[in-house]
Amino acid sequence: MALLRKGSRRIVVDETAYRWIVRRKAHLRTGRRIFLSYGVELEDARGAVLVVRTDHAHPVNYMGVPSKAVLPSDVERAIRLALARGWEPSAPGAQFRLDLSAA
Repeated sequence: MALLRKGSRRIVVDETAYRWIVRRKAHLRTGRRIFLSYGVELEDARGAVLVVRTDHAHPVNYMGVPSKAVLPSDVERAIRLALARGWEPSAPGAQFRLDLSAA
């Protein structure tokens, strides 16, 4: 699954360029809290997409929980953590999921 280029942002981590985008689809979790997630992939190559679930409420949550923006520093930390946990962004394959909602 490739990310949409329109609306995505560029980030460089250790001289490697990535694109990331906040996903429109919210993730429902126990207790009816809806979490924000975003996707990350290499900028110029197709491979496994990193999907990061945050502990931030999604802006369209119906419970009125305030949302928090995803910062480039959050994305950089997630990329480094995913790489340390075995994400291979240039290798084709299934999405690599990183759940930060409990961290």
